[in-house]
Amino acid sequence: MSLDGTLIALVALGYLGLLFAIAYVGDKRADAGRSVIANPWVYALSLAVYCTTWTFYGSVGRAAATGIGFLPIYLGPTLMAVLWWFVLRKMIRISHANRITSIADFVASRYGKSQLLGGLVTIIAVVGIVPYIALQLKAVAVSVGILLSDPATAAVGQGANARSDDYALYVALLLAAFTILFGTRHLDATERHEGMVAAIAFESLVKLIAFVLVGVFVTWGLYDGPADIFRRAATHPQLARLTTLSAVGGEYAGWASLTLLSMCAIMFLPRQFQIAVVENVDERHLSKAVWIFPLYLVAINLFVLPIAFGGLLLFPQGRVDADTFVLALPLHEGQLALALFAFVGGLSAATAMVIVETIALSTMVCNDLVMPILLRLGLLRSAGSRDLSGTLLGIRRGAIVLVLLLGYLYFRLAGEAYALVSIGLISFAAVAQFAPVMLGGMYWRNGTRNGALAGLVAGFLVWTYTLLLPSFARSGWLPMEFLEHGLFGVSLSRPQALFGLTGLDQITHCLFWSLLANVGCYVGVSLFGRPGVGETAQGLRFVDAFSGAANVPQFWRGSASLDELRELLRRFLGSARADEIFASYGRQIGWHAHAPAQADAALITFAERELAGAIGAASARAIVASVVQEEPLSIDDIMRILDETSEAIAHSRALEQKSRELEAATAQLRAANERLKELDRLKDDFVSTVSHELRTPLTSIRAFSQILFNDPDTDLPRRKEFLGIIVNESERLTRLIDDVLDLAKLEAGRAKWHVTTLDLRDIVADAVAATGQLFRERAIALETRISVGAADVAADRDRVMQVLINLLANAAKFCHAGSGRVELALRQTDGYFQIDVADNGPGVAEHEQQYIFEKFRQAGDTLTAKPQGTGLGLPISRQIVEHFGGRLWLRSTPGSGATFSFTLPARFAAPASPLVREAEGSPK
Repeated sequence: MSLDGTLIALVALGYLGLLFAIAYVGDKRADAGRSVIANPWVYALSLAVYCTTWTFYGSVGRAAATGIGFLPIYLGPTLMAVLWWFVLRKMIRISHANRITSIADFVASRYGKSQLLGGLVTIIAVVGIVPYIALQLKAVAVSVGILLSDPATAAVGQGANARSDDYALYVALLLAAFTILFGTRHLDATERHEGMVAAIAFESLVKLIAFVLVGVFVTWGLYDGPADIFRRAATHPQLARLTTLSAVGGEYAGWASLTLLSMCAIMFLPRQFQIAVVENVDERHLSKAVWIFPLYLVAINLFVLPIAFGGLLLFPQGRVDADTFVLALPLHEGQLALALFAFVGGLSAATAMVIVETIALSTMVCNDLVMPILLRLGLLRSAGSRDLSGTLLGIRRGAIVLVLLLGYLYFRLAGEAYALVSIGLISFAAVAQFAPVMLGGMYWRNGTRNGALAGLVAGFLVWTYTLLLPSFARSGWLPMEFLEHGLFGVSLSRPQALFGLTGLDQITHCLFWSLLANVGCYVGVSLFGRPGVGETAQGLRFVDAFSGAANVPQFWRGSASLDELRELLRRFLGSARADEIFASYGRQIGWHAHAPAQADAALITFAERELAGAIGAASARAIVASVVQEEPLSIDDIMRILDETSEAIAHSRALEQKSRELEAATAQLRAANERLKELDRLKDDFVSTVSHELRTPLTSIRAFSQILFNDPDTDLPRRKEFLGIIVNESERLTRLIDDVLDLAKLEAGRAKWHVTTLDLRDIVADAVAATGQLFRERAIALETRISVGAADVAADRDRVMQVLINLLANAAKFCHAGSGRVELALRQTDGYFQIDVADNGPGVAEHEQQYIFEKFRQAGDTLTAKPQGTGLGLPISRQIVEHFGGRLWLRSTPGSGATFSFTLPARFAAPASPLVREAEGSPK
């Protein structure tokens, strides 16, 4: 049986009510100063409003037709996210500094706060987005029709379109009501809707979970995993081509254009600008959004191909529209609960898009279309001192209803002729027209208002002619001769083969010609024109947003009454909000007893910026101009202001440079102080170590000398034993003193060097012979591996011998007697000869490896547990090796022995002659 219509309606209303509750709580917490969206995860999830019913339903439909051809729509945003920290962050900073609340406001503000430009952007946005809204209405309406169809029949989903017209109207009216409740309950000068953003972040999770659940059901419920689905698809000739790149072979231009389109869409769709820029509370959230958002796109697209192929296998020969597979597959298998949840996911995707998009468009219509008309007609001036905040809300609410009805009208006129993805691409191509003027405005100072107007008009006209009008022709509302033969029968004017350009799909064709016209006119007209005073000022603020936006001068001179400004803000923002704004400004600049009667340039600019948040930058400029007496500025005045500001900026930068130098000097002093502390610690270690090392042999010498002195009759064998101990301890004292003096000479540069050409093979042989007795006494195996024919280096023989004997002695000291094994290897590498001394002892702990080459430092560095020695052998060895252009290092894993290696530059190389020798006393 099919799902009951009442149940569907209750579930839909319940879900929308839940979203409204989340938004309501979010707004209440924001009013209390406890923002729920001051979190990078919430911000990143809200950006997923990009994923509409196009993603939820349409991606599967496109995959069923083109295989991986659905990917460019998500590849573009992923690539664009890499640039967000540079592009989007600058856009956010500009918008927050100038109280910009929409794309139209952004463009108008950049080019001299032009009302004409703001109105043009608004018209393009509304006309361009209407097809996208129609897509959402169509998707929801068709999904309702599918749920009401009989899931037991093979023709599930058929007949849904026949009833979708009525459903689409109901959906449009329902979404209009909820959008009004979501976004126009009150007027905010910042145009932020924290509750709405929280609800959008929640719905992003809902649609992701719903889509993934359907994908899991299809992949492992209907089939035995992805491998099973793709194996079955490969056995069908019609499906096999979709599993390979050949499905999109030869359409590389189409892939490139779709990728570029989606890169523009993620930045310039009104809803994306609203969420990413206007609703942003902290630009640092971008640092996480740049990877969270692409990860979300990957997750929601994981099961697109399995669902598409699973549907094609279950519903062959086009019996069911592929756009409906997400619902049709669960319904066909009797999984009504899953189908209902999938419907909620699709409804969630549509609702989020429509709410944010229409709020953004209503703001643009109110601020940049209706307000300038009312100002020009003088209707607002005739309203006296009446509070106009209610009027502004009424205009926005009306705009929301109008936009949704236009979406429904487009759905009725042209929606049936296109798949979901195709409708969306029409809107993507429209908003791509904003890219040149917005990016150019952010990075090119010489862009002019006339250039922006020319570029937008040219691009929009080409888009209309090559893409929008053909959609009406395919729906029967325009003659097909227009498509086939061109305007007035001129073949070069064919909309989808303009000027004879063929071989491209309609989207690529439109994008090429529209952006060519747009960029050409924008750059050409700007180069042949000259920006005005307002454009110059705004250009500086936009282009230098990162480097010096705070130091850009105010190009304004005149006078105004403070009371008139206050009354002006009260009319548009309400008395309470206006009084709060002026009180906050007074606290910032220090109005103690009372406010001045006249406003200065800074206050007028502040008031205009606050007003811009409610009615747009262009309208705010016009409104403020009605109560101030502004003196026009000449080019000479502008240049003088710029010169003064440049001097101030240069002085500020000089102070910043001095501050950085002072910080650097402080850091150096701090580092020097830390180094002095370290040297002081080393001095203490030195005194402690040397005292201990001197005291031990001196104690032995004194004790045995005292015995011999007190007992002159000691027998000869014991006398020889005691004298031998005294001699050994004396030698130990001599070695300690020699090591200290040797290291002091090395560090002071007073050591004597006798450099000759040496063969390291001879040094290795001599060192092995010199330490042979030590290895034999401890029964430790010593293996020598020489893999070079000659190993000539320029060095001091005694010093190199000293290094090698020290490393061998250390290895023998740390190996276990009887089971120890040491390997000495000589080889050539990259112009150096390298000697490795490896042992199988206990190794060196990782934290001890950091300081083992420091003076008087040893592994187990305590006075009771450390090995015998002074801790000077390795520092001396490193000094010697580095003096001859080599280096000495350690590799060790605790429990697996240690390897000390050092290199010396080779004089010349010879053919390898491997040689392996065992030490004479090694265990056999």
